Amino acid sequence: MKKSLLFVAVATLFFTTAQSQNLHFGIKAGVNFSSVNGDDFDETDGVTGFQAGAVAKIGFSELLALQPEILFSAQGYSGGDTKVRLGYINIPVMADFTVVKGLSLQGGPQFGFNVISGYKEDGDEYQHFDDSDTFETFDVGVGIGAQYVLPINLFFQARYVVGFSDIAKDYDGKNATLSFSAGYFFN
Repeated sequence: MKKSLLFVAVATLFFTTAQSQNLHFGIKAGVNFSSVNGDDFDETDGVTGFQAGAVAKIGFSELLALQPEILFSAQGYSGGDTKVRLGYINIPVMADFTVVKGLSLQGGPQFGFNVISGYKEDGDEYQHFDDSDTFETFDVGVGIGAQYVLPINLFFQARYVVGFSDIAKDYDGKNATLSFSAGYFFN
């Protein structure tokens, strides 16, 4: 199922890219403020991480575009003396609505694949979880945000993504991430 969803997302990206007259590629990086929300994570706090990756913007008109991205995102939570780090390959697919020249509002689904899970207790080094059954490998959520593109193709984003699926097996907890990033469109 997960491979099928990834295939559909990639196929859609390539199909729309082939049909598009207005295509831009770029890179971006930024900071994440992430936490986990749910009944089993009430006593946890958020952590600060980073994100980095590639972005494409497929323009359909002056006001409407599709902006898929592929990012590595360091997320997680902390509780007591323990910090849990979760590394995701996230694929947000944002509809981009231009409000005024340069400024757009974005929204759409995000699909995440957990590739790294680890923890650190106070004063120790990070350890990988031995039990691969602790965390779910697939995460789905929805994001909203804003983007401003300067005339020199430098852009700035603010985005909030809330998860719909539990991140850990047998626990009620969903990702929530606020991110701020900067990037550059090459063309």
